[in-house]
Amino acid sequence: MSFAPDMTEIVARARADLRMGVPVVLVRDGEGALVLAAETLDAQRLADLRALGGQPVLAITARRAETLKARVYDGDLARVVLPPDASMSWLRGVADPADDLKEPMKGPLQTLREGPADLHRVAITLIKSARLLPAAVMLPLADPYVFAGEYALTVLNADRARDLLASSPYPHPVVSARLPVEASEAGRLHIYRPDDGGEEHYAFEIGSPPRDKPVLARLHSACFTGDVMGSLKCDCGPQLRGALAQMGAEGAGVLLYLNQEGRGIGLANKMRAYSLQDQGFDTVEANHRLGFEDDERDFKLGANILKSMGFTQVRLLTNNPRKIAMMEKNGIEVVERVPLKVGETHHNRGYLATKAAKSGHLL
Repeated sequence: MSFAPDMTEIVARARADLRMGVPVVLVRDGEGALVLAAETLDAQRLADLRALGGQPVLAITARRAETLKARVYDGDLARVVLPPDASMSWLRGVADPADDLKEPMKGPLQTLREGPADLHRVAITLIKSARLLPAAVMLPLADPYVFAGEYALTVLNADRARDLLASSPYPHPVVSARLPVEASEAGRLHIYRPDDGGEEHYAFEIGSPPRDKPVLARLHSACFTGDVMGSLKCDCGPQLRGALAQMGAEGAGVLLYLNQEGRGIGLANKMRAYSLQDQGFDTVEANHRLGFEDDERDFKLGANILKSMGFTQVRLLTNNPRKIAMMEKNGIEVVERVPLKVGETHHNRGYLATKAAKSGHLL
């Protein structure tokens, strides 16, 4: 029977559980661990975790550990031992950098050196995919399947979950319809739904561009603050409108609107980064203090959407060389880079300078 969820569906269920504050269980080679997202953990579940005995840890990324001056023995992450009297405020203080400048001394923090960190690595990746702060409270379980069954918790095979999380979800076409807009009355909106249960992505096609020639294209990551609210802190809104205007003027083009807000960390974490920027950090520094990399987006999604529409060559509207490299790597030939230099203001001048200096944008 096909009623049981497959691995993709189990991972989607686990994401939803973690966002709600419900723990999940990771298993590997007969060993297991209880996993809770630090951001959604509450005081009652922390007390219940304590009552189980054992040594819980808070797994954080090496980026966050560097900010906290915590020793990193596991390469890309650190396993911070929870002190016996660790409170919710202590956990939030380690996981969330909001008050780092107000209370810079979080420790001393003891981190584990011995033992494997494979389950912790998968837990952080899973929590990142749920758009939560990348910090996992974890406790080893002697009999993970029995424990999960007793409390009706989602169980994930760590190796299979790791492989799935490392792959790019495939976007499937759902529907398209004519949509006249200011830039062009000859518009059509295509909706794509990824097979991992994540947010839908969109392709806006102007005119009827031939599939055997390079199409003017733009990979645009969602930016609620810039695209919808007209934020002056970034150049996203002007880039969106500028790209559509250029496609409208040429009579043909494809704008891919990918729901990867805040360079892939989600709107809530993006606002956390904005708050850190108000404290004096640039956009890259803010991401690192939160525990993220400079850019967590998946541009393979865009390449797959273009190929599903019949395009293999593009004239790419971008200032970001990484987008060109990712398109080429995933089977889309970039025959021309079309610059898109718009939207600079005194509010975002520092942001644009950081994109050029630290992210390699051609500005």
